[in-house]
Amino acid sequence: MTDFELPVTRYALSGDVSIAYKTMGDGPIDLIIVPGMVSHVEFMHELPGYTASIRRLANFARVVTFDKRGQGLSDRVSGAPSLEQRMDDVRAIMDDIGSKRAALLGISEGSPMSIMFAATYPERVSHLILYSGFASSPAQNLDRYEEIVSERVKAWGTGMLIKLINPARAHDPNAIRQFAKFERLSASPGAYRSFTLLNASIDVRPILPAVRVPTLVLHRRTDTLIPVEAGRSLAAQIPGAKYIEYPEGDHVLAHGDVETLLGDVEEFITGQRENSSTDTERVLATVLFTDIIDSTRSAADMGDKKWRQLLDSHDQLATTVVDKHRGTLIKSTGDGILATFDGPGRAVRCALAFEAASRQIGLPLRAGIHTGEIEIRGGDIGGIAVHAAARVMAQCNASEVLVSRVVTDLVAGAGLKFSNRGSHELKGLPGRWELFAASL
Repeated sequence: MTDFELPVTRYALSGDVSIAYKTMGDGPIDLIIVPGMVSHVEFMHELPGYTASIRRLANFARVVTFDKRGQGLSDRVSGAPSLEQRMDDVRAIMDDIGSKRAALLGISEGSPMSIMFAATYPERVSHLILYSGFASSPAQNLDRYEEIVSERVKAWGTGMLIKLINPARAHDPNAIRQFAKFERLSASPGAYRSFTLLNASIDVRPILPAVRVPTLVLHRRTDTLIPVEAGRSLAAQIPGAKYIEYPEGDHVLAHGDVETLLGDVEEFITGQRENSSTDTERVLATVLFTDIIDSTRSAADMGDKKWRQLLDSHDQLATTVVDKHRGTLIKSTGDGILATFDGPGRAVRCALAFEAASRQIGLPLRAGIHTGEIEIRGGDIGGIAVHAAARVMAQCNASEVLVSRVVTDLVAGAGLKFSNRGSHELKGLPGRWELFAASL
């Protein structure tokens, strides 16, 4: 598997139901991630931080992700599956990949099933990790819960989940749209209702003393969906369980101080933790930096309100154009963007399209592009290639897209044109760099 290539989705047969799953990594340990309320093994890789988190775990394990029956890419079924059926599905996946023993990482509603599996089949579970989990659903203590669920079902497919599991991003229209698509792909409204009501009735407290495998319980103190008290209670009732509480973060595992959390998982399973900047977390990418020309002067001339409206249009335009060219928008830099692409040709075409569109709304910009290794740092990136792209951009004239020599070499035959802009010294980088202006 190359750095930017995701594994194919496969299917394990559990009875007469096909369960969709993916494996990533080839470590000596199998780690099966038991999902929470909803999942989609392919679309979840489009959510910020998810792929980086799976790759982080794949540094030391063969990581398995899957969709529960009735959800995502697994076969649809009537009603909601019981914990026993869910256990059968995990066992079917293990048999399909030839895994005799695995660590289980149960997330949220995936925790009770993971607990039951570990207690029932201790010979097949090496470690049990429970993130934002519970033994009995907190929903049991809510009045009018069925009415609450009915209201949520009406809003299903609009991004309503983001307020429950990732409130830190609930103000971002793009994030809401992404969650809305995730909801629609992961489950139908009726399936969501069935799963939610079933999860509310779960209570595995009687079997907690029977869990005899090494157990780690992880919970964030500011989790707004599953109160931290649920995690504390869970750890207290499992013999010998280790408990780690994090001071902040949302219900979503891949958001917040992810490296610390995943490092704790690795250390619990292997006895050691690797530094997050190891070579296995470096990937090849084409980096695009853009910058609005004379943004400070423009802001002063227009006034704060008009400038803010124009910047909002710029940011929306950036999201649309980067997405169209299959890029990843890492972040806005205030008056520009940082994005990555898995192909240099798409990066150049994106930059040219973005420059033309931005100029039409009155915001001329410049762009710099370089291909090289980057370091994945949760939702952000780092490394020399990022600095190089920024330095290339600094050499641009207005409304110009400059690229490094390596980019021109990699896109030969792609129908793009380049004009030599000479050799330059780039601040902080060794040697002289040949730069080229791109055009169609």
